[in-house]
Amino acid sequence: MPGLPEDTPLRQVKSVGIIGAGTMGGGIAMNFATAGIPVTIVETSQEALDRGLKVVRGNYQRSADKGRFPQDEVEARMARFDGRLQLSDLAGCDLVIEAVFENLDLKRKIFTELDRVMKPGAILATNTSALNIDDIAGMTARPQDVIGLHFFSPANVMKLLEIVRAKHTADDVVATCMSLAKDINKVAALVGVCPGFVGNRILFARQKQANKLVYQGVMPWDVDAALNQFGFKMGPFQMSDLAGLDIGWSKGAKTDNPIRDALCELNRRGQKTRAGFYDYDENRRPVPSDVTAGIIRDITGAAPTSKSAEEIVETCIYPMINEAVKILEENKAQRPSDIDVVWLYGYGWPPEKGGPMFYGDMVGAQAVLDRMEELGREDAEFAPAETLRKLATKGGKFIQIDTGGLKV
Repeated sequence: MPGLPEDTPLRQVKSVGIIGAGTMGGGIAMNFATAGIPVTIVETSQEALDRGLKVVRGNYQRSADKGRFPQDEVEARMARFDGRLQLSDLAGCDLVIEAVFENLDLKRKIFTELDRVMKPGAILATNTSALNIDDIAGMTARPQDVIGLHFFSPANVMKLLEIVRAKHTADDVVATCMSLAKDINKVAALVGVCPGFVGNRILFARQKQANKLVYQGVMPWDVDAALNQFGFKMGPFQMSDLAGLDIGWSKGAKTDNPIRDALCELNRRGQKTRAGFYDYDENRRPVPSDVTAGIIRDITGAAPTSKSAEEIVETCIYPMINEAVKILEENKAQRPSDIDVVWLYGYGWPPEKGGPMFYGDMVGAQAVLDRMEELGREDAEFAPAETLRKLATKGGKFIQIDTGGLKV
């Protein structure tokens, strides 16, 4: 890590606290218990705590049944969990990770309380996937101890860990978390604070273009099919159905995604309701939906149209490359290869295409620029990055872009 002395002392992490025993909290906790580190996990009710620990036990039991470790290891790992109902029960932990749902006010409230109860020198981490960590750290009198540890779902399986360095995060906190990532068998990428950090910020660019295609009359399954053909196991709408369309939505809500709103109102909320953008059979196999096609026609007014897989890929993938370049220009990533690591280990980028930066060099800067000029005319948010223009005119490789590394 440039700028971080190799002899930076590490803080001792012999106990970890997790706030939230849901899907993310439970999955995050498993990483530490598996590595032999005791975990105190806190929920707001005994029922939620019991439910979360039951899921953790089930995950371990399935792994043991498949022969991944001996049966007695299930009990050994579960013995490292201590379930509690008060944040004050985390006071003695060396590291605490907040893993509640994405609500800034709630996270700020939690960090205000953590500042009050945690011992001096404890590392205070948030698992937020997009929120401003500087804002969260500002709720404490010890912003030097605050960092982002963005695990990917399912957190006990996915290899990537985005480590988000905030404005005041201390060197030893960064070094400790990078080292700890190896201890829990994660691949860490150090990134800076911006909306969505590195991975989700690039994902947002792809999703916006996928939605624009739908508003032009391209069906969601055609977009997904093109990206499946590119090498992604899941396209944007398949991914949305898997995650649940009702994330960030409540009944009667009118968001900036009226197609999603209309699907949710019909209880088409993704795989969990066996209907979302797709219909799902008993084996959760996605089938293009006439209901969804009708909703799209009603809302967009666009006549059904088709585009080639090549055009769909360029429209969705080239903006990802452009956004990655902007991230480097803003010094929110250390180096281009870190961006590729994020997308290879966190989002299923096809390995043979190497990641957004590597793939940019496969197709060439001029091809990316030509498409971004077109998309930028339609929407200024997608205007070509200045460094992209320079690569196209003066030569050079995406993977060699050097804008000065990560800065906070």
